[in-house]
Amino acid sequence: MSVTGIEIAEIASADTLGGTLFRRRFGQEPPTFPHHVVAYARDGGGTPAVALCYVHFTPMGSVLLGGGACVDHRALRRLAPDVRNALHAQGGLYRTTLEWAVAHFAHDHDAIFGYCGDRLAERIDLAAGFVRSGHPHLLVRWLREVEIARQQELIATVHALGAF
Repeated sequence: MSVTGIEIAEIASADTLGGTLFRRRFGQEPPTFPHHVVAYARDGGGTPAVALCYVHFTPMGSVLLGGGACVDHRALRRLAPDVRNALHAQGGLYRTTLEWAVAHFAHDHDAIFGYCGDRLAERIDLAAGFVRSGHPHLLVRWLREVEIARQQELIATVHALGAF
């Protein structure tokens, strides 16, 4: 999934591009450890102009914990209508970014977990292939075949963390 004018990448540090968006959304500094995924628009000169979406993924053994997702809706409104329409056709910027991240991390992890208390974000997560774990707010996207007993073990371990 790609949209002309929008790029998605894992970056070394949120301060490189997504830090301002994260601070504005959550009122705190972004995580200083991997993994930072940012969707951004380029300016006419080809340099990154503005972070549109940021999601953080924390490694924990064979899984990732996804969180800190935020979208800059003001910046989205400034995009060309054809770009906004293309993003909408793909399910929106957050879903496009999330699906990019799933494909990007799928080779190295068994699952990505998300702790989601926002109904709209949950709807998008489910549309992107996440499923309910059996615990309130805890979603999981299995990235490969994992035996049921191991799935239950991973779900219990992540659930014990509480909100992340």
